[in-house]
Amino acid sequence: MIVDLPDTTTSAISKALVKIREEGGAVALGRVLTLVIATTLGNEEEAIEAANDASREHPMRVIVLSRRAEAGEEHARLDGQIRVGGDAGASEVIVLRAHGAAASDEEGLVTSLLLPDAPVVVWWPGEAPAVPSASALGRIAQRRITDAAEHPDPVEALTALGRNYAPGDTDFAWTRLTLWRAQLAAVLDQPPYEPVERISVSGAADSPSTELLAAWLRLQLDAPVDLEVSPSTGTGGIHGVTMQRASGEIRLERSQPSIATLEQPNQPTHDISLPRRSLRDCLAEELRRLDPDDLFGEVVQKGLELLAASAERAAAEGK
Repeated sequence: MIVDLPDTTTSAISKALVKIREEGGAVALGRVLTLVIATTLGNEEEAIEAANDASREHPMRVIVLSRRAEAGEEHARLDGQIRVGGDAGASEVIVLRAHGAAASDEEGLVTSLLLPDAPVVVWWPGEAPAVPSASALGRIAQRRITDAAEHPDPVEALTALGRNYAPGDTDFAWTRLTLWRAQLAAVLDQPPYEPVERISVSGAADSPSTELLAAWLRLQLDAPVDLEVSPSTGTGGIHGVTMQRASGEIRLERSQPSIATLEQPNQPTHDISLPRRSLRDCLAEELRRLDPDDLFGEVVQKGLELLAASAERAAAEGK
């Protein structure tokens, strides 16, 4: 069920929500968190669809605050919409479309609609604030989710996140690495237990996940990392990882969009399922934990610095 509330207030939306529960039997019992999605007008539906899918694992209230990317001179107005039942998955969705000056107080718009005594997670599906933790919405959240891949300069967005990192920050560029990190860790957990002497990571130039994977390996294995980037083509993202040990090379390369090939010394070649993760999968994973991701914090703060220092040394030696 979808209820439209044009030119309304947050108080009227709260009353309408209570009325819907009383008349239709829709209740908020079992909601474990409030997810606030901050986006721009016209770009709400993909994020709502991902949240609805993720809500089947994490029942929640979803508040979508959409506004123009740039403030205009239009009349101040708040249009509301409530979605429950089949139109909201296992959640209840409140869409706030703010126009003009009504969009200036983000925190004020969502505060009265938050579930009481429940954690708050804020997700920016598009371009995020320069310092998420200091933003109006970021200040009220336990977890703050950004997506560097949606920025004009994804790698710079990661670097900025490292400079301004606060516990509770995370980015989908990191979440998309989960399958890669799990597979590489599993390989190194098998004999022979030799140290990795050198690493090569390749991927598209606009892939922040490639940069993060290289930074994670540099930090965890304390070995030199060569980062090889190529112009973005149809096969973007991470292309492959090569790790050199005394016994030979370990290669994990994505040969097809959902398949990677694993080659190891003295072992048969394996094809491994390594699909690109959907928006729903990334969101559901991040909602499984509401405590700070300390490893992500170390990678964006220390790992990226180590990777940059290695690149500078390599460039100096090349000269």
